[in-house]
Amino acid sequence: MAPPPPSIRRYAAFSDTPTGGNPAGVVLEAATLDDAQMQHIAAQIGYSETAFLTGPITRDTVIPVRYFAPEGEVDFCGHATIAAAVALGEVAGHGTYQLATRVGPVPITADRDATGPTGSLESPPLDCLPLTAEHRRALLQALRWSEADLDPDYPPAIGFGGNKHPVLVVRGLERLRALDYDYDVLQALCRAHDWITVQLIAATGPRTWQARDPFPWGGVVEDPATGAAAAAFAGYLASLGRITAGDGFVIHQGAEMGRPSTLEVTVHAGTALVSGHAAPIPWP
Repeated sequence: MAPPPPSIRRYAAFSDTPTGGNPAGVVLEAATLDDAQMQHIAAQIGYSETAFLTGPITRDTVIPVRYFAPEGEVDFCGHATIAAAVALGEVAGHGTYQLATRVGPVPITADRDATGPTGSLESPPLDCLPLTAEHRRALLQALRWSEADLDPDYPPAIGFGGNKHPVLVVRGLERLRALDYDYDVLQALCRAHDWITVQLIAATGPRTWQARDPFPWGGVVEDPATGAAAAAFAGYLASLGRITAGDGFVIHQGAEMGRPSTLEVTVHAGTALVSGHAAPIPWP
């Protein structure tokens, strides 16, 4: 007799309502699923990522997790990790758990505040890598942008907090709101260089930012909230000397998609703590 299909939980990560944030799938009982089955489930769900916990759920041992986008497996995903933390809090209780990802251990915490369930993750080690002039030109061409759109105080680079995310800081919100990129060209570029999303971002005030994140690598036009990119942006800012351990900032994302999201980031010594709410999504 075939085993019963796995239970799929759905959450809007980085939002306290199911109509905001970035939808993520979570499968807590994925130990018996093979790669093809996980990929099939992720494609059927259709969210930008689904997290599959492939080992026993316990506080005493590390829990292995894998992340699948509709068109492939990714090494690490922030918003699905926040969703997984909230799911674990519901099933196994609030507190801290240890996940084993393809980029190393990721501690997570499940909790609740007056607004609803919350999750947090401590990112893999932060880094920032150079973006060559050739790749910079190719990115701008795919985005249909020019050098004049960029903030000269923030040179383009590749932030890292578990995945590679090119970071382009623009002069103002007008450019972000008018985003209209060449999907096929940017998809080919991201896949060639293993760029998971592209962090397009503008300052909106002290320690506050507005972001948009194309995700053609995974077959998704845009993410309404990208926890891994938020961690990568911390690595980028730290490389410029604009933040140090103990500093924090907030990223707002998804407004243009009608799914507003709030990502809270606190910088640690070499890592970033990314936190937010996650609301269960009702499913028929």
